[in-house]
Amino acid sequence: MLYREAGDFKTTYAEDGQTFPIRLDRLGYYAILAVAVLVVPFVINDYWVNAVFLPFLIYAIAAIGLNILVGYCGQLSLGTGGFMAVGAYACYKLMTSFPEVNILFHIILSGGVTAVVGVLFGLPSLRIKGFYLAVATLAAQFFLVWLFNRVPWFYNYSASGQISAPERTLLGVNITGPSTSAWATYLFCLFFLIASAWIARNLTRGAVGRRWMAIRDMDIAAEIIGVNPLRAKLSAFAVSSFFVGISGALFFSVYLGAVEVGEAFGINKSFLVLFMVIIGGLGSIFGSFAGAAFLVLLPVLLKNVLAGGLGWPTDVVAHLELIIVGGLIVGFLILEPHGLAQLWRVTKEKLRLWPFPH
Repeated sequence: MLYREAGDFKTTYAEDGQTFPIRLDRLGYYAILAVAVLVVPFVINDYWVNAVFLPFLIYAIAAIGLNILVGYCGQLSLGTGGFMAVGAYACYKLMTSFPEVNILFHIILSGGVTAVVGVLFGLPSLRIKGFYLAVATLAAQFFLVWLFNRVPWFYNYSASGQISAPERTLLGVNITGPSTSAWATYLFCLFFLIASAWIARNLTRGAVGRRWMAIRDMDIAAEIIGVNPLRAKLSAFAVSSFFVGISGALFFSVYLGAVEVGEAFGINKSFLVLFMVIIGGLGSIFGSFAGAAFLVLLPVLLKNVLAGGLGWPTDVVAHLELIIVGGLIVGFLILEPHGLAQLWRVTKEKLRLWPFPH
């Protein structure tokens, strides 16, 4: 009797098609949202924000964007780090060129710039797919990093080649710069995550999402039944890059404050976000949250327990982290390709039938 939809009647199509059709799911969602907005900002400190919450919120946005492209549209991409760099550098140029404009608009415009760049690099997807498309997006990753390193205009001709976020405020509260508050940066990133998840969920459940999934399942059949592959694939690249660009802008301006493109947005960043999507679950918004939470919390847990508590060397802990992540990726790909999201769905199905056998 833990998890039932008995007595939860639907009288309209809108109620029957809502994201959380079971009342207990809705109550849990609202409870988590209320805690995230009304409780967490008052109990967190700088350590928890910088070590856990900000990385989770920002990587979750990037994972949602990549999941739209890979999980829903079936277009493999290894250029996430490069597109995050586009968002970061676009945000930097906007912040320095238009200091009077609110930073909220700078972040959104950075996502728009990244969407345009994503569409340009998505054009090869019209002729190639699979491994060859992955190689093409990998080339985009290296090209974008090289471009931001070699063209001084992008970092305002700084001698170090590093970009630093100017101090900006929202409603009189510092959002970027050295004097920010933990709760302010947390709520700012949380707003973008909630908006991104809401937009992505509605897109994937609508006509646009069905076209993406039709292309993913069988592109030739989708074209036969009237799905325009050009529009479907490029729209997936645009939406995906928009979210990834927002995450890159937040990663630079709110989280780090100063970045160097090769170190902050290298190929390792692309693989990290891809691993989040694989472990969390392809084709699942919840999977993007689960994968981001897992890969953000795992290093913190290992460092605090093994290095801090047991006194293990930090290099051993770092290598152990890589071993665990690699083993989990192989295990999920073999045993459960849909990741943590599928495990959660199976758990809920078992709860709905408990104590009867499944």
